[in-house]
Amino acid sequence: MKDNLGSFEHALERLVADQVPSDSRHARQIARRQLMAEAVMAEGAMRIEDITERFGISLMTAHRDLDELVSRGLLRKTRGVVSAAPTSLIESSDVYRASRQGAEKSAIAEAAAAFLEPGQAVFLDDSTTVLQLVPHLSARVPLTAITNSITLMNELKGIRDLTLLGLGGQFHNWCNAFMGPVTIAEIRRLRADRVFLSMAAITDDMVFHQSPEMVETKRAMFESAAMRILLADHTKFERRALHAMVTLDEFDVVIVDNGTPPRHVERMRARGINVVVAPVPRDDGTPNGEL
Repeated sequence: MKDNLGSFEHALERLVADQVPSDSRHARQIARRQLMAEAVMAEGAMRIEDITERFGISLMTAHRDLDELVSRGLLRKTRGVVSAAPTSLIESSDVYRASRQGAEKSAIAEAAAAFLEPGQAVFLDDSTTVLQLVPHLSARVPLTAITNSITLMNELKGIRDLTLLGLGGQFHNWCNAFMGPVTIAEIRRLRADRVFLSMAAITDDMVFHQSPEMVETKRAMFESAAMRILLADHTKFERRALHAMVTLDEFDVVIVDNGTPPRHVERMRARGINVVVAPVPRDDGTPNGEL
């Protein structure tokens, strides 16, 4: 499976491949759009006026370039600001999310894999944390994996003895996944042993997301699984999002990394929530230990 940086680079490669230049002007345009995407990814968010100054282009040209990047799900644009980082109202693209907290997501996914057994059917949502489960699945086949994520479908299709059920519906570029009424209807016709999912934010021991369509799609998976497992790196406790789904104590297991502030772990355990703390290896490869 590609590493997190590779996901971003692959998205930019697609941008270039889909727009093969016919002249030097077109080539400069594509190169500029790549640099724009990289700049916004690095900053998290930028004012469009600042982009015009940095790249020496007109406001009209900046909007045209950014609209192309937005249409490909790489960036979001609102009220004079273009962003890659999430806000309480807008989730970031899967490309941006895949480039953040890579070690934590990998450690959480490794801990989550312990809850999988051969012969099970599992829902896998479109989150970049759940994507990190892929390297662990071949050791637990036969499995039936059910997902709405095109990224996951592509990663899973080559695993031997894994039956892949792809959920259809309305495609959303920003998350590279299907959501909406058609997707939800398909989910509700199924029953799985496990669901592994992640959310954008955790506030007051409740999980939230910026997209109401995403909330309802994940809720359908949640309600159609016998065991519900939440994967949440420590940054989820620092964020806010608009739409609530369920409380943490409705999950059977909540898996966090050991960068999660102890007060959150202690509070959840005091409420009877089954919290697993995944140790994130240090740079030298040794584990940091658990809370």
